[in-house]
Amino acid sequence: MIIKNGLVLTEKDNGTFESLAVRTDGRLITCLDTDCGDASGEEVIDASGCYVIPGLTDVHFHGCAGYDFCDGTKEALDAITAYEFKHGVTDICPATMTLNADVLTDICGTAAAFKADQDKRDSDVPASDLIGIHMEGPFIAAAKKGAQNGDYIKCPDSELLMKWQEASGGLVRLVTIAPETPGAMDCIRKHGKEMAFSVGHTTADYETARTAMEAGALHVTHLYNAMPPFTHRAPGVIGAAADVRGCMVEIICDGIHIDPAVIRATFKLFGEDNVILISDSMMATGQPDGTYALGGQPVYVKGSHATLADGTLAGSVTNLYSCMVNAAGMGIPLVSAIKAATLNPCRSIGVDSELGSIKVGKKAHLLLVSTTDLSLRRIIKGTLTI
Repeated sequence: MIIKNGLVLTEKDNGTFESLAVRTDGRLITCLDTDCGDASGEEVIDASGCYVIPGLTDVHFHGCAGYDFCDGTKEALDAITAYEFKHGVTDICPATMTLNADVLTDICGTAAAFKADQDKRDSDVPASDLIGIHMEGPFIAAAKKGAQNGDYIKCPDSELLMKWQEASGGLVRLVTIAPETPGAMDCIRKHGKEMAFSVGHTTADYETARTAMEAGALHVTHLYNAMPPFTHRAPGVIGAAADVRGCMVEIICDGIHIDPAVIRATFKLFGEDNVILISDSMMATGQPDGTYALGGQPVYVKGSHATLADGTLAGSVTNLYSCMVNAAGMGIPLVSAIKAATLNPCRSIGVDSELGSIKVGKKAHLLLVSTTDLSLRRIIKGTLTI
């Protein structure tokens, strides 16, 4: 397959659009040049009027299309991966909720079986690739549980974490953790080379958060949400993340969770290489207004708002592609917004050698995006194009 006449987002100068051709062998990118050779006998895609960008990767969302990752069923994962793919998210690392430990083990087992089956499928199945699991619960602080179920909160436990990792077949790539809780620092230091840890749902002060980050927890779960605010005398998690080199921060860019001025300030404070766009979407994404569920609790959805009965925000109803477009509309440079939804999340969970940018040798997960209105025109994953 050869993609011609598009403006390709390359790694040149930390992200530049160039008039190049892209050739793939049905799995990997094999050529990125002004001329990728004779196209006779190959499918040729005309990308005129389009940007060619990497497929998106969401490392923090719960569900969509009426299903939740924590449903723990193949049916749910089939629906979720189909919806995400249709909306340009070619790779997913869905998040758990705070649930009973045995239920979480079963969810991990279902994900492992789904991943094994997915690896055997024909490449023309229109579905996102399941590349990891984000354990958002249960190692969190009760005082900052947000929409999580406080009945199942647990102190960080190395043995339990390894049980989930074994059940998942090694899919646990990201773990949200409240560093002030007993056992948290031990888990970070012991398992930091096996998986990424993210500071979140926490009451941690600056010193505690910085200690966790310096121990290896170089990720922050939905910055600003479910943590102490950033103030001039108590900088907290946000100030620690800004001070520790290489710390990456998630932001929900649905237009509800964070004001546009704060989105712009976040990119200025952390730099475009350290911001990760996430959707934090729940099962109502792509569905009509109504009553849904998240982590066993009822969620009331009206328009763009998803809340618990007490008004607590319960995830979003916006997919990652829309979040990326929102960011660009809020004044974030387009290249920065794209990287925050592609390369940066892949770097954060250690899969950037295969995904996240357009480079020879990486997987051919690509999107064609209108240069006029950023609408999604085409999705390419291996031999599949829709």
